[in-house]
Amino acid sequence: MKRKLVAAIGIAGMMVSIAACGDSDGKSGGSDAKELTVWLTVDAQNNWPALVKAADDAVIKKHPGLKIKHEYYGWPDKNTKLDAVLATDKAPDVVEMGNSEMLGYMVKGAFAPVDTAKFDNSAQWLDGLKTSVTYEGKTYGVPYYAGGRVATWRKDVAEAAGVKATPKTYKELTAALDKIQKKEGDKFNAWYQPTRDWYAAMSFVYDAGGSIAKEEGGQWKANLSSAESLKGLTAYKKVVDDYMHGDKTKDESDRYIVYGQGKSGMIFGAAWEGATSADPKNDKTGKLKDNLESFVMPGPSGKNIPVFLGGSDLAIPVKSTKQDLAAEWINALTGPQGQKGLMAKGNLPNNKTDLATLKKDPATEVPATAAESNWFVPMAPGWGQVEKAQILQTMLQEIGTGKKSVEAAAKDADTAIDKVINTK
Repeated sequence: MKRKLVAAIGIAGMMVSIAACGDSDGKSGGSDAKELTVWLTVDAQNNWPALVKAADDAVIKKHPGLKIKHEYYGWPDKNTKLDAVLATDKAPDVVEMGNSEMLGYMVKGAFAPVDTAKFDNSAQWLDGLKTSVTYEGKTYGVPYYAGGRVATWRKDVAEAAGVKATPKTYKELTAALDKIQKKEGDKFNAWYQPTRDWYAAMSFVYDAGGSIAKEEGGQWKANLSSAESLKGLTAYKKVVDDYMHGDKTKDESDRYIVYGQGKSGMIFGAAWEGATSADPKNDKTGKLKDNLESFVMPGPSGKNIPVFLGGSDLAIPVKSTKQDLAAEWINALTGPQGQKGLMAKGNLPNNKTDLATLKKDPATEVPATAAESNWFVPMAPGWGQVEKAQILQTMLQEIGTGKKSVEAAAKDADTAIDKVINTK
């Protein structure tokens, strides 16, 4: 998953934002293994180096003399470097992956399967993260931490329109947004919702009981034309029609910057976006810091809307010669103590047990509650081609701009998806 290095939970903001060449000392990774190489992203280097050191210390204690080498990479260049090294016999022993990056590597056989029984809390892994490391019935990675999505709005704008309570239902939300839109006028976005934001749009699809694609008899088939998916897409179109008065060809990449310009009442996105927009560098109004409020996004179904659950996983390249030792290190970082430390740094945990504890804390209740209902992309061999072709984004832009009806755009998207989704 491509992410910012800063994550924020609620208006207070919980700020957040692992390396290479394995030696050939035996795949079992016993005491004769002299060096373990771990690739992580700069998130760990910058924000929780003590947690990485604690994992190192725990493994070295069991394997005296072991050296653990870390290499840190930024998200934009990590996979290019990984692809290059995986083509050699110098594969890292552990590598951090965005959870949406896992599938393509699992399909290619780049990662070694792991025994979930060796990892603490594996029976309680969050559904979306568990899905991200599972392919054709086998597990190829370990969830590291998660990041969810929440709704964030300006309390001052809501109050000026006569809205005094945070919406708990979708009916309450749309009623409040109607008042805000009327008060602020047509040049204001009561809800700034970039049309091409497929993460948000598919939340409406899954909320309505639909899906992007379904597996039938070992084959995947696109499902956006189903009655349930069309219902969700229609609800999404109404949001864009009623409350989004900006450029309807935009995606969500600069949403936090646009929100900081002060011409929008609400956004629905990654938990860090609200607080990042309130950073003095982005807040052009000077009012966001004290006026933002995050809440669990209600869905038209009457339940909390399912959110795309982003996050990171840790995997073991199949060419690693120290796979057992690598698994020990991963468990040391992602086990109970590691999760406690990751949560303290503003991350959501990889498991339901720890997530439940966050729901009890007012500072983390909203993102933790929102993450309970989640969805993930179809774990189909050709999903990467679907993303590369931007089929969903194209469909949504056609719907949002009125170029095509919901039904026609969904049908065309299904046809395009079906051409590639089962192709390795």
